[in-house]
Amino acid sequence: MEWRDHGILLSLRRHGESSAIIDVFTEEHGRHAGVVRGGTSRKQAPVLQPGAQLDVTWRARLEDHLGHYQAEPLRSRAAAALSGRLALAGLNAVTGLLSFCLPEREPHSNLYTRSEQLLDLLDQEELWPLAYLRWELALLEDMGFGLDLSACAVTGATRGLIYVSPKSGRAVSAKGAGDWADRLLPLPPVLLGEGEATDAEIAQGLRTTGFFLEARLAPSLGRHPLPEARGRFVDAFTRRL
Repeated sequence: MEWRDHGILLSLRRHGESSAIIDVFTEEHGRHAGVVRGGTSRKQAPVLQPGAQLDVTWRARLEDHLGHYQAEPLRSRAAAALSGRLALAGLNAVTGLLSFCLPEREPHSNLYTRSEQLLDLLDQEELWPLAYLRWELALLEDMGFGLDLSACAVTGATRGLIYVSPKSGRAVSAKGAGDWADRLLPLPPVLLGEGEATDAEIAQGLRTTGFFLEARLAPSLGRHPLPEARGRFVDAFTRRL
């Protein structure tokens, strides 16, 4: 068995004396692990950093074996990860959530493209928080928990949408909320692709996406809680408000 693909390195752990098992989110083969011989050597270790873009060739005797990777660097994101106070926290949040959410060996090509585009913005601190929020929306969508923000779940109105139902993930207007308003999640304009996308609105959006990641997606996977890296990124971001 053999295939070649490109992907994002999510994690690495030592295997034996000098090898490493790497987990790579590839475009055509999904999240896929394999052994890299000499992966912890002085030559390979600087290349095999979380977030790195790799060209990988995977080989195994049988399809269900762990197999071995030959990995060549396409581009490193190590410098970008150290470019600002949010960058490293953001990188860890993305790789942590992908490792947490993605089933093994199942392609998610749209999410892969969105993830690669997001990580390529890592050193642009002013663009990153909004891009990250949109990526969390895409992650929920790809995992089957997408939000429906097109119209009010109660009245059908398409204007005045200011809440999200924690049960259905659908938008709710002020009129439709009624006495239930205090039990609903915020729907800032940024989640609708409207407004100026201020940091305060992005923080509200992250509160809403975080609820569905924690209360809906994580239990569906039988995993809890969410990776701490996601919380650290949100904390780092909200400290600048």
